Amino acid sequence: MYSDKVLEHFTNPRNVGEIPDADGIGKVGNPVCGDVMFIYIKVKDDIITDIKFKTLGCGAAIATSSMITEMAKGKTLEEARKISRGDVAEALEGLPPQKMHCSNLAADGLKAAIEDYENKKKQQT
Repeated sequence: MYSDKVLEHFTNPRNVGEIPDADGIGKVGNPVCGDVMFIYIKVKDDIITDIKFKTLGCGAAIATSSMITEMAKGKTLEEARKISRGDVAEALEGLPPQKMHCSNLAADGLKAAIEDYENKKKQQT
């Protein structure tokens, strides 16, 4: 059912936790399955220098959260914003069709964190 890559990211997730002084925080959820995901980012010179997540959900939700943090770290905001749900699923070597919504959450969570950062930045100017 799950690829080895999904199982690896579920059993050994990367970048778990919070960033207390995060520059941007994205919170997304799926009321149908109950998954909730928080993505925290630190940004310097438009580059994501640190990223962490907290996810309450199934194995696929945790795996996609872990994978998106690895994909986005070190990227510019523009590059990170372009990471699609398909990119996340492909990096995990596929997800079962009924779990594809989890990759949507991860991609949406990252975009929400970037938007939060950009909104805070606008308010400071």
